[in-house]
Formats: sequence, C-alpha cells, structure tokens
Amino acid sequence: MMRSLAASVRVPLAWGTCYGLARTLIALGTAGTLAFSSSDSLFGLVSNRPKAPYCAGIQRFDAFCVTSSSHLDGVRWACVAALLVVASGWRPRWTCIPHWYVAASFYTSSSIPDGGDQVASILTLLLVPVALGDPRRWHWQRLSPPAGEAPSELRRWAIVGAACFTFAIQLQVAGIYFQSSIAKLSHQEWADGTAMYYWASDPSFGASSWLAPVFRVLTDWGPTVTFLTWAPIALEFALSISLLMSRRARLILLVGGFTLHLMIGLLMGLWSFVLVMWGALLILCNPIGASLPWRISRLKASPAEENGAADKGAMDTGDERSTEVTV
Repeated sequence: MMRSLAASVRVPLAWGTCYGLARTLIALGTAGTLAFSSSDSLFGLVSNRPKAPYCAGIQRFDAFCVTSSSHLDGVRWACVAALLVVASGWRPRWTCIPHWYVAASFYTSSSIPDGGDQVASILTLLLVPVALGDPRRWHWQRLSPPAGEAPSELRRWAIVGAACFTFAIQLQVAGIYFQSSIAKLSHQEWADGTAMYYWASDPSFGASSWLAPVFRVLTDWGPTVTFLTWAPIALEFALSISLLMSRRARLILLVGGFTLHLMIGLLMGLWSFVLVMWGALLILCNPIGASLPWRISRLKASPAEENGAADKGAMDTGDERSTEVTV
C-alpha cells in the first residue's frame, strides 16, 4: 500500500525544532515541580485517601513505587536528572520512553497533581511514536528531504506514523482548549463576566502580593473585569479551532496563548502548568514539522547521520518551514 502511493502522497517530516522545543518545555515543567517541591508536599496526605505515593494495581510499577517511601527524595532527584537530559534535546529516540514514564509516574503517584501534570502524561505518551522515529542526535537539529534514493519501507512507516501522531497531539490540545472554554460557560461567574474578580481576590489562588494592587484596580471596574473574564474564553475557543485557520492566524493565536498562560503563571504561580501548555501550544499552532527561525550551529550531524542522509534526511537546513517527503 505504501509503495503504491509513493508517487502521490507527500508527508511532512514531523521532526522539526518546534517539536523539539515543545519536548524541552514539557520536560522542564515536570522537572521544575519535582526539583522545587519537597517529597512531603508532593506525596503528602489528602482527605479521604491514604498517604501517597499510590501504588495499587499497575501503579506499583511507577517510578515512585519501585522503592520504599524513605527513598522518595532519591527517586525524585533521579527523575529530575532524567528530565533534564530530555530537555537538553539529546537522542529523542532514546529519551522519549523515560520521559513518558516519569511524567506518568508523577501524575498517578502524587497526591497533588495539577492539570499540567495530566497534560504532560498524555502528550509524552503520544510523543513516543514520534520520537522513536527521530533519527537526530539532538532535537535542535534540522532535517531536510532525503537526497537521492527514496526512504526504505520501514522509514516510510516511521515518517507517516510520526506525522499522524503529531496530528493526534494537535487534536488533543485543541480538545483541551475546547473543553476549557465551553465548560467555563456553565458557571454563572464566567457567563456574567465576573469570575476574574473572585479569582484575583481569592486568598488561596489570587494574585501574588506584588501584583495584587494592580489586579485589584483592574477587577474593581466593571468593563475591565468583564474583558479579563471573557477574553480567555474567546482565546481558548479560538485555539480549539485553530487547525482550521491560516498559518498567520495560528501564529497570532500562539502569541495570545503564550500570553494567557504567562498571566496564569503570574496570577496563580502555576509555572509547571505554564511550561507544559507552552509546549502544547507550539505543537498545536505550528505546521507539522515546523522549525524555529534560528538554529544552533554547533550541533552538527554525526558522520553516520551524514552518510545515511538518503535514508533519514539531511541535517541542518536553514528553512524554518515544515519539510515534506514522498512516501
């Protein structure tokens, strides 16, 4: 089937540097939570549940369940080290499964996971088939279409699979924003435009002390509190349908989404959530296989990669657009 379509089907190479930066941000989000939070706070007691980590059933294979609770600090720092290797961009093919394992282990074992931890566990799983086919030494390197001989049959399947799973990630992230925007409207405070007043003044989730005076002024005036409440809903809904828009519109929404999550970080301090969602936005709002407009010249292809360019793709092209190959 793949061979019969070789002359007519063009598939983007999914291994652009935007996907690489997304992996880095997602890994740093989880690493930050593990590095800057104590084991007691991450695996403490919550109401109506035993003390974490939770190791019932299949969860006993989680990273935080394979040893006794007295060694949680050691496991936590080992996970941080693994995530920093992932974030460096080294060998995506080798680090993708450990990345998913750590993200999923933390989400299912911790007593206080947030939405970012859940998103990280899902996206890292969907990224496994993408990264397993990634031939690069560093995910900061660029790929161009193979020169000369056509890719092998196995390589064709890897290219198609990576593109399909990247599209699945885009659909997943779009679904997250759709659910978030629509679900807010079921609450009266969001529907009538006053929710940000309550969020900003909440003693637990409100703005930091240095920002509180600014938000107090903004949320005490009707028009601004209505704008601050409804603008995120409109932006999230626009992001949910961004796959139907032009690339220019998607890049504008990317900036808007980055700004939205930056404000969430400033207002609520959920910086791990911010980093994970920035990574998700990079995949959603860029074409499959898109690259950043700059490159790191020191990351050269190895001799094996250069010699295998006909099968895997040549390295370090200067075009930031996504690249296609015939399969």
